[in-house]
Amino acid sequence: MSVLSVLDPAVTVAHTVVATLAHVLPTALAIVLFVLAVRLCLHPLARAAARGEKARSKLAPKVAELNKKHKNNPEKAREALAELYRKEQVSPFAGCLPMLVQVPFFSVMYRLFTTPNDLLDHTLFGVPLGLHVGNAHGAGQFAVFGLLYAGLAAVGYVNYRRARRATATAAATQAAPQPGAALLPYLSFASVLFAALVPVAAALYLLTTSVWSASERAWLYRGTGQVPATALAV
Repeated sequence: MSVLSVLDPAVTVAHTVVATLAHVLPTALAIVLFVLAVRLCLHPLARAAARGEKARSKLAPKVAELNKKHKNNPEKAREALAELYRKEQVSPFAGCLPMLVQVPFFSVMYRLFTTPNDLLDHTLFGVPLGLHVGNAHGAGQFAVFGLLYAGLAAVGYVNYRRARRATATAAATQAAPQPGAALLPYLSFASVLFAALVPVAAALYLLTTSVWSASERAWLYRGTGQVPATALAV
């Protein structure tokens, strides 16, 4: 039994909603609208995460200064940082909790679009929504997969450029580079690789939620030059 099976009651509700929409709309479009509706409902959490990230970002120069000042005394550095966060009334984990709260919602959608059900018997431009790329045949089917992957790659490139700028900014304000920081921007393309492992419906979900996320971040962080720590999340 899958660990995600605990989400089955919520998956059933989600299935009912999408199936109801699919009575009046093409199923692929119903999936897109359902994902957009869920992301709209979760937008307040994204706004809370953005506020937390911005607050923490404003303290970055002071944090870097304290780390540099106490670089030979880790215990003193931790105490100084704790006092700074307390004084500024900012949590060092600001922005993380609202994103973690969203994980169950995304898990429900992932399970709905990867677990065999009647929705996956419908098609997108003639390609079954439950089809994996490994089972595709014919130019038409490969073209649909290609369009989905190209869309994800385009969004990934946008996120990659933002993450590169954020990494450069962070490196300029930190006393020491964070381990693996240079590799983080490349994780923006992880959704393309993941999409190759799931059926068309899940790839469509990934593309829809990725476009929403990129647009949402651009709006929430407009004019700041920031990219949230969770920018790579779907």
